[in-house]
Amino acid sequence: MASQQKMNIETRLERVPTPNSDLYRSPTTAVGSSNYRPPSPIAPTYATYSPTRISRPRALLHEYAAEFFGVMVLVIFGCGVNCQAVLSSNTNASASPKGDFGSVTISWGVALAFGGWISGGGHINPAVTIALATWRRFPWYKVPGYVISQLFGGLIGAAILYANYFHAIDVYEGGRGVRTLATAGLFGTYGADFMTNVSCFFSEFIGTALLMLGVLSVLDPRNRVPSFLIPFALFFFLAGITAALGWETSFAVNPARDLGPRLLTSMVGYGGQVYSYRNQYWIWCPIIATILGAQVATIIYDIFLYKGGGDSVICQKLYGNNFYEIDPQPELTEASRRRERGMSESKSPV
Repeated sequence: MASQQKMNIETRLERVPTPNSDLYRSPTTAVGSSNYRPPSPIAPTYATYSPTRISRPRALLHEYAAEFFGVMVLVIFGCGVNCQAVLSSNTNASASPKGDFGSVTISWGVALAFGGWISGGGHINPAVTIALATWRRFPWYKVPGYVISQLFGGLIGAAILYANYFHAIDVYEGGRGVRTLATAGLFGTYGADFMTNVSCFFSEFIGTALLMLGVLSVLDPRNRVPSFLIPFALFFFLAGITAALGWETSFAVNPARDLGPRLLTSMVGYGGQVYSYRNQYWIWCPIIATILGAQVATIIYDIFLYKGGGDSVICQKLYGNNFYEIDPQPELTEASRRRERGMSESKSPV
């Protein structure tokens, strides 16, 4: 009796109808019938993200926090190597130097790569943010939050560095609390004595334009750069700019990297000299020149090189509907087209 009940239960379980089973259809629409019609596909359902009261602020501030921490890490690594290389050259502080321009070049590249990783692919540069908003449809309403987050990241990163190195700065300056532009340049950027302001402007413009071209090239779908390799590419871009163009102006190429630390130096004893230097050098070279360099680089790239999608304002204006997107896998698409042509030819009457 028990075995008979078990068999009946198994039979009932096997005969439970499902949307794809024959039992779910009438005899005239079952598989094998001339009137058979396959069942309509069931649309998949996806869970939607619903933040809680605690997680909602995090969700709203995530992008801005990423920019803040990305620039903070950039400044700690980049300006940190400036401090170590220069301050250790003083024999009262160190028996031998602990860095040179080679270490500065490598560390600034590492700084940009680590900042990119920390920010999860963020901009970490106001010049980049403004250029993408102007020409690549990045939402303008996000720009103020991005720029403020980047500036505060630079300020806090410089504050952490100053807290770490202020004793060495005292030794280098020759007394406690003595602060001159000689050590202000460890945090902000200042042109070489033989450089005119126009020459410094041009140098910052060129350096930022090259950096922006590099950023646009790794983001271009045509180049198919894997996302995990983008920070490595940025490392080489900034290291190359530092090695080739960094000596004369200390290569700001980023308004937040200069203005954030400059704000810090004005707060800790350097005073107004960090702003009055060379008739407001800080506005023309580290800010205006870098923003214009990124703008011009984006215009050039989108006119002559970019074929990645409809997010480019310039490409849409120039080419309209004739603008085409690069196929991410052209060989697969061409194979599918050949298969479609073969199927259509086989179905055509002889």
